[in-house]
Amino acid sequence: MEVTDVMDYQLYPLGDQAIVIEVGNDINIETHRYIQFISNYLDESPPDWMIEYVPAYTTVTIFYNPLAIHQHTVFPYTYVCKELHHILSTLTIDSSPKHRIVEIPVCYGGEFGPDLAYVAEINGLTPEEVIDIHSSGDYLVYMIGFAPGFPYIGGMSEKIAAPRRKSPRLTIPERSVGIAGKQTGVYPIETPGGWQLIGRTPIKLFRPKGVSPSLLKAGDSIRFKPISHEEYLQLEKDES
Repeated sequence: MEVTDVMDYQLYPLGDQAIVIEVGNDINIETHRYIQFISNYLDESPPDWMIEYVPAYTTVTIFYNPLAIHQHTVFPYTYVCKELHHILSTLTIDSSPKHRIVEIPVCYGGEFGPDLAYVAEINGLTPEEVIDIHSSGDYLVYMIGFAPGFPYIGGMSEKIAAPRRKSPRLTIPERSVGIAGKQTGVYPIETPGGWQLIGRTPIKLFRPKGVSPSLLKAGDSIRFKPISHEEYLQLEKDES
């Protein structure tokens, strides 16, 4: 493991039982790597006073149990800050982290992608060009949230950016692939939403009965693969 530069960070209180570790102000690959290394450490060596942690784009929020710290000090926040300073100052950063690559097949357009033509029109492209650009992107899952298994994805080309719908749909089918602004994403469950829908995947992102309920996790690399309607139906059948 190769060690890189020392991580810059700030600690902030969040109420009386949580601390926010901020490692940057911008959403980028370097900040994401730091978030991942902190998360991996907490998974492998969770402090006995930690209840849970919540990673985000540029922060990791740690919730702690003051009663578990009371035997050490009457100032839990100060104690946890000291512990975190020790952890973060000795954390080894790998300069060449390995990402899991997950291929997500998508049937674009038609009944699955009713907004594909709109996305193409406002960008001066053909639907086929939108599909080609979207399926050629280098995508990274920054975090999971909003809905169970919903991936916050970075890496979409601005060439196919599109505004949210003025009137959100009351129901978006699960596994729909959409675009909102400069972001793309996949709805893991049926939910209201205002994204422009360009396709659908037959692969389930949210699997509540599985060992890991979310197919994707922060740090995954995603590749979207165009498939035909027939291939979609077969893969959907295989998934059920």
